[in-house]
Amino acid sequence: MAVYLFAVIIAFFFNSLLIVPFIDFLYKLKFQRAPQKTKDIFEKPTPIFDFFHQKKSGTPVGGGILLIFTTTFVYLLFLLSFTFFGKKIYSNYPAFISEIKIILFTFIAFSFLGLFDDLNKIFFWQKTNFFGLRFRHKLFFEIILALIPSFWLYSELKIKIIHIPFFGVYNLSFFYILFAAFVIVSFANAVNITDGLDGLASGVLMIALTSFWVISRSILDMPTSFFIAIWLGGLIAFLYFNIYPARIFLGDAGALSFGATFAVIGLLLGKPFALPIIGGVFVIEILSSLIQILGKKFLKRKIFPVAPFHLWLQLKGWEEPKIVMRLWLTAIVLAVFGLMMAFMK
Repeated sequence: MAVYLFAVIIAFFFNSLLIVPFIDFLYKLKFQRAPQKTKDIFEKPTPIFDFFHQKKSGTPVGGGILLIFTTTFVYLLFLLSFTFFGKKIYSNYPAFISEIKIILFTFIAFSFLGLFDDLNKIFFWQKTNFFGLRFRHKLFFEIILALIPSFWLYSELKIKIIHIPFFGVYNLSFFYILFAAFVIVSFANAVNITDGLDGLASGVLMIALTSFWVISRSILDMPTSFFIAIWLGGLIAFLYFNIYPARIFLGDAGALSFGATFAVIGLLLGKPFALPIIGGVFVIEILSSLIQILGKKFLKRKIFPVAPFHLWLQLKGWEEPKIVMRLWLTAIVLAVFGLMMAFMK
């Protein structure tokens, strides 16, 4: 256990040294949140969101880029150190290289999609008159990227069953690929939607990942355990600068990558039905947005005054730090409950 805690400390120290110079670098690049011109997926203005978030214009976006770089670097450094000193890497899968490949591909590939969206929002939205990628375009690329690790999970790691507590184990066969892709895309968007308040997405993610760390340690899966430990160390350092009032945001590069990788870790650990419990806050956020979208699409009216859930709380008059702290507490309770469900037969 000590070596995993050492990994947390190393990642925290590494990110702590780099984050302030990185924030200054983002200012020089003018990689900052542009004045709000947000639209929903039907290309209609969102004045309530703009009202609450206008004051955040000018804050650097790109914290996720730093975390992705440092986490990947430190993770590979630890793996190479184990190889160099002849230490065996224990995994639940014979092909542990495939496990590492799946994690890193998802972590990096979704970050490039998010980075392209960030660049569009910051530098190109005035030319395209659209703030970020169009929803259908982003969803198309998310599905393509999600199908790749989903196929590897099925073909290389031979994962094709799911366990539903109290109901049993089900063999999905080839359809596991579609199931896994759906889970990955869903959580990529869920974390992205949740990343709307200072410290909300990163704090909830840190809590949820701690639960998955407990699970991965219980089954002695070293590649996943080390990755989570290093990722957590980076998140702690980032969260120091991301809590209200934030000095830096994750950006879509971080949010899409983190959500997709969070889902992949749940799938690798064989706990897909613990995912929506441990990541319950993310589920609440995306469901509130989905219900609102379906209401506009089919009923031609809003179901809620505003979505997602955290924005509705703001509209109700809750202060931003109160919303974040209470959703963190909710995440802790859900993480504990999800852990309990994960260990049930």
